[in-house]
Amino acid sequence: MENLLTYSGIRNESIEQWKREGKKTVGTICCHVPGELLHAAGLLPVRLRGTGCTDDSEGEVWMSSFACSFARSCFEFLLNGTYDYLDGIVSSDGCSMATRIYDNYKYYKRNEDSTRFYLKDIGAPRLYNGKHAVPYYISELNELKKGVENHFGVTITEEKLKHSIEVFNETRSLIRELYELRMSDEPVITGEESLKITLASMTMPKEEFNRMFRDYLTELKTRKPLAGYRARLMLIGSAIDDPEYIKVIEDRGGLIVCDATCYGNRQLWEPVAYEGDAISSIANSYLSRTVCPRMCQVSTHNSLYEMIVGMVKDYKVDGIIYTKMKNCQVWGSENLYCEEDLKAANIPLLIVEREEIMTNAGQLAVRAEAFIEMVEKGDK
Repeated sequence: MENLLTYSGIRNESIEQWKREGKKTVGTICCHVPGELLHAAGLLPVRLRGTGCTDDSEGEVWMSSFACSFARSCFEFLLNGTYDYLDGIVSSDGCSMATRIYDNYKYYKRNEDSTRFYLKDIGAPRLYNGKHAVPYYISELNELKKGVENHFGVTITEEKLKHSIEVFNETRSLIRELYELRMSDEPVITGEESLKITLASMTMPKEEFNRMFRDYLTELKTRKPLAGYRARLMLIGSAIDDPEYIKVIEDRGGLIVCDATCYGNRQLWEPVAYEGDAISSIANSYLSRTVCPRMCQVSTHNSLYEMIVGMVKDYKVDGIIYTKMKNCQVWGSENLYCEEDLKAANIPLLIVEREEIMTNAGQLAVRAEAFIEMVEKGDK
């Protein structure tokens, strides 16, 4: 059986084959860039990340020292050729640091022929329950559609969009099956492996992923249950795109059974409900989800908290590790709300700060070990 995990890398054979066939690839920043629209144009959407970055010194030249290391690492990869297979980038204003990736790269590309590389930034409402939110987002998606069509010389029809919605919905359904396996009293898969799978889902053609993952799920369901873990943990916080980070925790005996991150559980959002118009259906679906604190702090913090508490119950979580990227503006303030609420709910909680470049693995291991021991003893 093909090893799906090998496709989780930023560069992998699936992308290389796609490029050999003369097809186009577009990097995306933030969950509010709908992959369905790019897929319908015959493009391969690849979610940008900084996994494995060991030196972000070039990124630091372009970005303030107050920028998070995730943004710097992503930008480093754009500068050093790691992402040289990209034919464009579509960004959304998920946070100010993600926006800096787009802004700086647009400036970096300023002297390059604009017909070669597509750059587009779309806005996503901060208040998704406001009466103007959906119409505004629809207008942004229609503008993106026209821009993609003009730049790549394609036509995005309603039928193509409807088909792309079906393909992406299948991916969500399959990943939901993965999370249901993790919910079991006898889980068969680690959090590290689960993250590699979700990373593969956003770094290769969806049809190919769906085919390979269906076979992978069949194999997973025949595995023997994992043994030796000491606590069932949930991981929440800033963008976590590095399986090695999870491995450090799991090597101490804390099995990550669920998460609330944009590289993890947000891949199993509810399917897009097609209701006669694809763009409107995508907009309504994307804006009805429980999203990151980018929106929740402004309008619906309680929905994020309720989702977390619900997962704690469903996945039989013994404790939560809240991991915040240093200088993260969004999750950095959200942790104040979460810490207060989760402690009030008597849920064991460990708050740790991290960098995209893994320089604090030893400290994380020590703190994770102590937290797991505390959970085992039943302390709060």
